[in-house]
Amino acid sequence: MNTIVIPAHNEEKRIRKTLEIYGEFFKKKNFEILIVLNGCKDKTLDVVKKSEKKYKIIRHIEFKQAGKGFAIVEGFKNAIKRKSNLIGFVDADLATPPVAFFDLVKDIGESDGIIASRWMKKSIVKTKQSILRRITSRSFNFLVRSLLGLKFSDTQCGAKLFKAEALKEVVESIGTTKWAFDVDLLYRLKRKGYKIKEIPTTWEEPGKSHLSLLKIPFQMFSAILRLRLIHSPFNFIVRAYNKLPEKIKIHNL
Repeated sequence: MNTIVIPAHNEEKRIRKTLEIYGEFFKKKNFEILIVLNGCKDKTLDVVKKSEKKYKIIRHIEFKQAGKGFAIVEGFKNAIKRKSNLIGFVDADLATPPVAFFDLVKDIGESDGIIASRWMKKSIVKTKQSILRRITSRSFNFLVRSLLGLKFSDTQCGAKLFKAEALKEVVESIGTTKWAFDVDLLYRLKRKGYKIKEIPTTWEEPGKSHLSLLKIPFQMFSAILRLRLIHSPFNFIVRAYNKLPEKIKIHNL
C-alpha cells in the first residue's frame, strides 16, 4: 500500500473536487488518500466524510492544531505506522492533477524521494504568475541554494513522494516552520545521504492566491536563516532566541 497525504485547513470550498478527481484516479492503484484536517473551523470534515463513503481509499485524521507542516508530518507518521511503502503529499487545491502526481510514482526508481518542479524546462504551468510572485519565488530558491546547498529548482511545489524507509529517519525531527517545512524535510534527507530527484510537472493554481507578497519575503528569509543556524555551530543563537518573551520575537523567525 502507498499513501497520499493531503493537508486541509478550512478547505470546504476546494477539497470536494480534489477528492473526487483523486479518488477516481487512484481507486485501483494500490493507494490510499489520507486527509489530515488541521484546525478546521468550517465544514471541511463534512465534505471529507461524504467522499469517504464514495471512495473506500479515502480516510481522514483530525487535529485541532493548524499548520501545513504539522499536518503533513502527522500524516507521514500515520502512514508509516500502517506500513505504507511510498508516502507523498499534495495540496488540497488540485493545483497538481493526479496524473502529474502519478508521474512521481512512475519515475521514483532507485531514488529515495522525488519532487515536482514548476521551474524546469519541460514543466507546464497553466496559471500565469505575477512578476512579484515570480521574483519572490526565485529569490527564495536562491536563498535555499546559497545557504543550504539544495540544488533543486523548486522546493515549494506541493507535490512530493518518498520511500517510507527514508522518511522514518527524519520524520521525528522535521520542523513545522510555515515557510521552511519543505526545505527542512529535503535538507534533513540530504544530510542523511538520501537521494532525491526532481522532475518537471503540470501545475495550475485555481483562483487567486491569498498570500501577502509584502510580508512573505522577510518571513521566507527568516525561516531559512533559522534552519541554517540550527544545523551550524551557531545553533546556540536559535536556542537563546527561543527563550525570549513572545513580544520581543520577530514574527516567524
